Amino acid sequence: MTRGGTVTEQVRTRTNGIELNVATAGAGPPVVLLHGFPHTWRVWSEIIGPLSGGHRVLAPDLRGFGDSEASGEGLDAGTLATDIEGLLGGESATVVALDAGVPVAFLLALRRPDLVRRLVLVEGTLGTLPGAEDFLAGGPPWWFGFHAVPGLAETVLAGHEAEYVGWFYDQGTRGRGVRPDVREAFGRAYARPGALGRTLGFYRALPRTGSQLAEAASRTRLTVPTTAIGAAPVGRALEQQLRPLCEDLTGLVVPDCGHIVPLDRPAALLEALSL
Repeated sequence: MTRGGTVTEQVRTRTNGIELNVATAGAGPPVVLLHGFPHTWRVWSEIIGPLSGGHRVLAPDLRGFGDSEASGEGLDAGTLATDIEGLLGGESATVVALDAGVPVAFLLALRRPDLVRRLVLVEGTLGTLPGAEDFLAGGPPWWFGFHAVPGLAETVLAGHEAEYVGWFYDQGTRGRGVRPDVREAFGRAYARPGALGRTLGFYRALPRTGSQLAEAASRTRLTVPTTAIGAAPVGRALEQQLRPLCEDLTGLVVPDCGHIVPLDRPAALLEALSL
């Protein structure tokens, strides 16, 4: 159940050799919602209900995250994009991605534009592609290095996973916080044995993801209508990365909004989607 009483069903779907947990609601043209770190499908809790009034919403837990099959392997963006390609089963959809989901959705749209009617990328970056130099001038956020060292973060944080991921929700909403039920669900998901370490596979696969992004961007332009949505801290960095790669790009920044846009300013995100 999501905000407003919308019934959200969770189903198991096998794709690309792995079983994904997918939250679904509504009927109509499909909308796929891809979360980031440290999230699960519940990062979309505030917008699934409104979207489901006219769309079939599919919000998967990415492989290794939440209730999807436990795996710390294959968390490079290319493999995750193939997972979502299988989830779509040949049907085209609007694809909305946040944070770590951004490079996944970007690669999916480059590889299979026939499956993506519209691409909406929220508060993420595309590796070291040109355009984000100002954002990355001081180096990547501190946790990128912490998470990249195999075995370190999950060992240091053992028994404190909920508190750790909770810090990101506070920072990502500029201190406003998230609904208690959503926060508790995130905490439970990441406190499961091995859960945090599995999701950190995303950071440990970043060199491979970076190579995939650079290669794809050198060969193909993004032809699907694309919207880049920034807030704090990414701002227009993603838009600037996308500008030379897109044939149809709209960029906007949500004012007074933290990184986790769908939880901090869901109404603004829904307005930007205009589905």
